[in-house]
Amino acid sequence: MKESTTEDLNTSDKKAIQSIKISRAIWPILIGVGVVGYLFWKQFDINEFNKINWTTGAFISIGLAFFIMGFKHLSYATRLYILSEKQFSFLKCIQLIFIWEFSSAIAPTAVGGSAVALFALAQENLSAGKTTVIVIYTAILDSYFFVITLPILFLIFGPEMIRPGMTALNFQTVVGSALLIAYIIKVGYSTLFLYGLFISPTKIRRLLSALTSIPFLNRWHQKALVLGDDIVLASQEIKGKPFKYHFSAIMMTISAWVLRFLILEVLILGIIGGLDKGWYIIMELYARIETMFMVIMFSPSPGGSGIIEGVFGDFLHDYIPIGVALIIALLWRLISYYFYLFAGVIIVPNWLNKILKKRHLASAIKK
Repeated sequence: MKESTTEDLNTSDKKAIQSIKISRAIWPILIGVGVVGYLFWKQFDINEFNKINWTTGAFISIGLAFFIMGFKHLSYATRLYILSEKQFSFLKCIQLIFIWEFSSAIAPTAVGGSAVALFALAQENLSAGKTTVIVIYTAILDSYFFVITLPILFLIFGPEMIRPGMTALNFQTVVGSALLIAYIIKVGYSTLFLYGLFISPTKIRRLLSALTSIPFLNRWHQKALVLGDDIVLASQEIKGKPFKYHFSAIMMTISAWVLRFLILEVLILGIIGGLDKGWYIIMELYARIETMFMVIMFSPSPGGSGIIEGVFGDFLHDYIPIGVALIIALLWRLISYYFYLFAGVIIVPNWLNKILKKRHLASAIKK
């Protein structure tokens, strides 16, 4: 039999495969290690490091962080299982989330894996309508988690949840500007998708077409037309879904994001001694972590690599001594980010090889 290649794939599929090449995992690792190495050289304080009490509790917190990460992965897998309406087995959903997380980890910004998600789901004999529903609806759910929870947290904790000593949220500071811009972008595109999915997909398709007809946006016109068609298709597919379908997907979205932020929180609370562990402080720390994630969400580096490590200590210096912040950051990134890079190196090639063999066989039969 002829060896499996990408010759039977269309252009968009080839681009999706190119975006998850294993070699792409090298850059975020090198960037992250480089930034951490530099910051260790500049900031590491052996006296502060010696203050860390490496007790049983500290190691339990590391184990708990891995445990929480596992449940976060299962939450995403359960959401996919729900949105696919059980057309995937639960084990298949677990595998696909590994691929989805890997593609996000090597793509610029934390929302860069959608094209790969479309490709991956399409290879698993899912209808085009259901595939587009899953990708667009998960983007809406993920965005609205931040759109709804951040204002609630801000009302409770005020500007201090953004950065220690901050007295107001405005465009006069770099962090304030980054947060507001990221939030406005989130509200804008998530509302656009929500309106298109549930109210008037044809209006959104016309809007996308009109906007990208402007000369300096014209280069994205064809992609906008495809997106508009996808929204129309997804809207037709999602109509009439029962309340349980939506409620379950929302609950799994909340679970996944909360668990994502708790990974870092349990590491800080378990390793850094002397912290006040009252409920208000615990919740304020959670709010700070969610805010930090929102600020760096549109990072241009793959998976935010280098940038997250760089801003970590500044965001959390009232909880973590600056001299040991990198220890916590490195542990956190190893558990929640680099784990998916290393797992993807094993899982993605095997999955991709099976897909290409299946495509090649189908093409050979047609010929």
